[in-house]
Amino acid sequence: MNSFLEISPSVKAALDGGQPIVALESTIISHGMPYPQNVETALLVEKTVRENGAVPATIAILDGKMKAGLSEAEIEYLGKTGRDVAKVSRRDLPFLLASGQPGATTVATTMLIAEAAGIRIFATGGIGGVHRGAAETMDISADLQELARTSVAVVCAGAKSILDLGLTLEYLETHGVPVIGYQTDEFPAFYTRKSSHGVDRRLDSPVDIAKVLKTKWLAGLQGGIIIANPIPVEHEPEAAPIQAATEAAIAEVEKLGIKGKEVSPFLLAKIKELTGGESLRANIELVLNNARLAARVAVEMVK
Repeated sequence: MNSFLEISPSVKAALDGGQPIVALESTIISHGMPYPQNVETALLVEKTVRENGAVPATIAILDGKMKAGLSEAEIEYLGKTGRDVAKVSRRDLPFLLASGQPGATTVATTMLIAEAAGIRIFATGGIGGVHRGAAETMDISADLQELARTSVAVVCAGAKSILDLGLTLEYLETHGVPVIGYQTDEFPAFYTRKSSHGVDRRLDSPVDIAKVLKTKWLAGLQGGIIIANPIPVEHEPEAAPIQAATEAAIAEVEKLGIKGKEVSPFLLAKIKELTGGESLRANIELVLNNARLAARVAVEMVK
């Protein structure tokens, strides 16, 4: 696998020097937001990681390589190219690497490449999960299976509210993936802080989280762990409009027959439209909040 892995000089220096590093995904750049907000946000997330003491490693597929650490020009390219860049999960990797086509990594693929590079902490917006109606469609995100087998901690604002959060948490429990609530007893629902679903354990400091991560992996317990970090109160949108927009967007997906990996980007874009951009503003703030926490946990991990 290493012959297909390319680590940027800054990330390589951080690895060699035992510095804290935070992995970042690239699907949020190409598929999660419109240009130029996607590029501005990606660069701001990297800046936030640095300001909190860690080295950012944005991950993508470029020129037939799994790249851990992107230049500003590469981030700009992904942002401008947008959805013409392939959205890459684990199953897509061999095709993209063989063809040399560019690819933006999902949570699952970012975890996989981060672990290969030796990076243990990853910040994203929200994880994928069990889609509504999965009893008939079997539409379950590859993110969940990756969390079960790949030893990377994922800092997120819970799972996207477009999903079945109860079944998502049941799936994680079945596969032995711990769910930590950072300063919360309730699993956040991406745009909003509450979901009516609990977490496995509440921890209130980056030090406590780092201790649990170290203990888990030193004990030989393979697999990932979720650090659920609610959107800050001051940036949380009103729940009712978000819920109404979500239900309307899901109804349109069913009407249009959209399936597979195109569902989430369509829903997020539709919710943004229906909320007048409020969901996008919340999305940016929660990603920055997750980057801050991930960096602080990474710093404690190397102490």
